[in-house]
Amino acid sequence: MNAVVVQIKPTADAFYPSNYGPWSEYITGTQGKDPGYDPLAFMVDEAHKRNIEFHAWINPYRITMNHTDINRLSNNHPAKQHPDWIVPYGGKLYYNPGIPEVKKFITEGALEIVQNYDIDALHMDDYFYPYKVAGEQFPDQKTYETYNNGRFTNIEDWRRNNVNELVKDLNTAIKHEKSYVKFGISPFGVWRNIADDPTGSNTTAGQRNYDDLYADTREWIQKGFIDYITPQIYWNIGFTPAAYDILVDWWVKETNNKPIHLYIGQAAYKINNNSVPAWSNPEEYPRQIELNRLYPEIKGSMHFSLKDINNNPLGIKDRLSKDIYKYPALIPSMPWLDHDPPKQPTLKGAIPRDEGIAIGIIDDRENDSAYYTIYRANGKNEVDIQNPKNLLTTVRKTKLGEIYVDKTAISGETYTYVVTAVDRLHNESVASSHATVKAK
Repeated sequence: MNAVVVQIKPTADAFYPSNYGPWSEYITGTQGKDPGYDPLAFMVDEAHKRNIEFHAWINPYRITMNHTDINRLSNNHPAKQHPDWIVPYGGKLYYNPGIPEVKKFITEGALEIVQNYDIDALHMDDYFYPYKVAGEQFPDQKTYETYNNGRFTNIEDWRRNNVNELVKDLNTAIKHEKSYVKFGISPFGVWRNIADDPTGSNTTAGQRNYDDLYADTREWIQKGFIDYITPQIYWNIGFTPAAYDILVDWWVKETNNKPIHLYIGQAAYKINNNSVPAWSNPEEYPRQIELNRLYPEIKGSMHFSLKDINNNPLGIKDRLSKDIYKYPALIPSMPWLDHDPPKQPTLKGAIPRDEGIAIGIIDDRENDSAYYTIYRANGKNEVDIQNPKNLLTTVRKTKLGEIYVDKTAISGETYTYVVTAVDRLHNESVASSHATVKAK
């Protein structure tokens, strides 16, 4: 695992002190109640100590999960102060995406996170306009008549534009504040069915990004509004309405040669917990990851969720840690954001100690390094840094000089080490000179 995506704004609230939403009820059980510490600051610090990226996950429009009673919101909730911004739909409350003040409010709220916390990415999932509820219309006709100003001939195009503008403005604001902070979205797995558009996927999904959620993922990809996209392909291989294999291939073609990373959203929550028999097969999930690896365009996976992985259904946690992901992996760089690697660091030495081999690293004073990678080969062999078997670990940079103790070194064995410096966007320097040492 080299990144975590953590929900910090699930219902127009916050896991941190905010001017744009109350303290979340998911921390203390009571909306608006101060927990006495800053959970977001704590999580970012703990992730970075382990050199894990922290992606701050927000839900832009959703205000409630299971009711439409504004009086149940905390007194300082912005929705109470701006009841004209609210839309009830499907038993929930939402901010109305068509109101310009709402878009400004959401953008400023996201920027508050970027400004105040050392996050690596801002992340949104599949909740834009809500999933359609049978027999119920989203009540924004008056908003359309008020704010369309003759720009669009139908409400559907207007809705898509509302979301497009938010996505574009968020990316612009993030990059203006901190150019290295990524912006990514994990949308529903189907853009459009082939029956809706000949360039859509060969699926018959009941909901679609473009037509139902008004999330035009193709527009975001083609215009460079986001840095990564993680379609939620939460179906099994061969599933007739929306097959995993069909959709993976479609998204690869959709993102190919574009300045964007494609990660796949994997449905860990379905393993041994679904009526479809495929999810009771211990090989289904590994086969999906094996399929991903056939496409060099796919840069990784996001597993929903960590809780489900930790429950180890069908032994998947063991399979991932001991087999599929048994070697560490570096996060791929994003050259459209930054393509200049740091200068070569100095491997000061490798000294055998009782507790392991101490690796001394000194960085170049001009470097903007975020962390170091330590590579190790057995014996006196040349260290191939392209071979994942040789990647021992990564070490977060906290000062110009760092010492890491390799406690996995076996007594009496000889090892050769090299180190590299890596910046915030994962551009890697050339390798240092090597050091060969025999463990005590």
